[in-house]
Amino acid sequence: MVNEHQSTASFPVFRAVGEPKKNALEKLLSLAADVRAGEGVNVVLLAVNVFLLFTAYYILKTAREPLILTEGSAEVKSYSSAAQAALLAVLVPLYGLLATKVGRGTLMTVSSLFFTANLVLFWIFGKAGAREGVAYYIWTGVFNTFAVSQFWQFANDLFTESQGKRLFPLIGVGASLGAWLGAKAAGEMAGSFDPYTFMLIGAIVLVVCLGLTRWVNARTAGTSAPPSEKPLGPEDGFALLMKDRYLLFIAFSVMLLNIANTAGEYMVGKLVAQEAERIAGAGAEFAKQRRAFIGEFYGDYYSWVNLAGFLFQTFLVSRLFRYVNVTGALFVLPVISLCGYALLAIAPVLNIVRYVKILENATDYSVNNTTRNALFLATSREAKYKAKAAIDTFFMRGGDVIAAGVVYLAASWALGLNQFALVVVGVVLVWLFICWKLVGLYRQRSAAATPAQAGR
Repeated sequence: MVNEHQSTASFPVFRAVGEPKKNALEKLLSLAADVRAGEGVNVVLLAVNVFLLFTAYYILKTAREPLILTEGSAEVKSYSSAAQAALLAVLVPLYGLLATKVGRGTLMTVSSLFFTANLVLFWIFGKAGAREGVAYYIWTGVFNTFAVSQFWQFANDLFTESQGKRLFPLIGVGASLGAWLGAKAAGEMAGSFDPYTFMLIGAIVLVVCLGLTRWVNARTAGTSAPPSEKPLGPEDGFALLMKDRYLLFIAFSVMLLNIANTAGEYMVGKLVAQEAERIAGAGAEFAKQRRAFIGEFYGDYYSWVNLAGFLFQTFLVSRLFRYVNVTGALFVLPVISLCGYALLAIAPVLNIVRYVKILENATDYSVNNTTRNALFLATSREAKYKAKAAIDTFFMRGGDVIAAGVVYLAASWALGLNQFALVVVGVVLVWLFICWKLVGLYRQRSAAATPAQAGR
């Protein structure tokens, strides 16, 4: 087995002892990441897999906006996020039960075919004239949570911790490119295809993803390293959170981020729907034109978000970690959000909210996502698996539920968008306070962990 040694630098740097020779593919990949002999094909297959997965998701996500905003409203869109949280509370335990009954390959196959069959049904009923905008919006939120999480579960099961640190950034490039190009392609196709055709395209791409997953699974059968010889402790994720203020503050930061982000998406949806009515007309006979405008807007919007996210991930994140560390990077997104929503409180217009949300979402998908995962490096193995799972599902969607309540109250009190933006500013200020407390806890934990690491 190849032995890997980690330096004490801010970023992990590895050297190998007795490493076999690389093939041509691995030498090429080594220009971008530390890819070792025997890893190249699996890395490429996984990168292509997650590229297609994110391409499919952004095609499906672009399809959902015309449906939810023409069959419902921006308010209904926000309320639907709460339904996602309720549905996930049922589906997550069922998924866990299935995982205890079947092997990795069967689990991936059953889950993928389930979502593919859902899309085919949405396509059939949609073409038949069913009003399924709300149901489809809820479904895409559940699909995104499960599909992306399941991909990274699979990748984590394939590699050791040291391999994952080296290879995940390169695999993640596939996700960034897929999100960018998927959104771009959806925007280009929005004027030519209806949302139901997008569903069928997404179903076909998911079948291809499943084929790639099974290919990698067959290649690695019997060779994947076990995650650990020591089993996890008996406590569940919520119990771990209640015992550890550090984990609890991470959970609160994720929840507050999602409240602010979902509230911002409500502002985007509200202004886009108003602009669609202004340009195409408000009558039922103009629904197709409104859907086309909304689809083109969101396709372009998601494209810019993901292009910026890809550039930030590629050129900015590593430098932030090097010069301001995890603690400094933690403040980047809330500061951007604070400035953006303060600006929207003054001028709540479509062009401004568009650019604010592009910058906010791109930073979330790159800088903040990497930083949030890095916070778990200072936690126990139980926390990495169980507490993180609770945070990434319950607390994230819990933010959606609270945001839906904020939207409901804003609509009930007839708040204007500038007043609504001030409410979001208040949420971001609380988020900044939580980040400040979290930095102190992180430094304490890192200081306590350093002597133990030095003695290994």
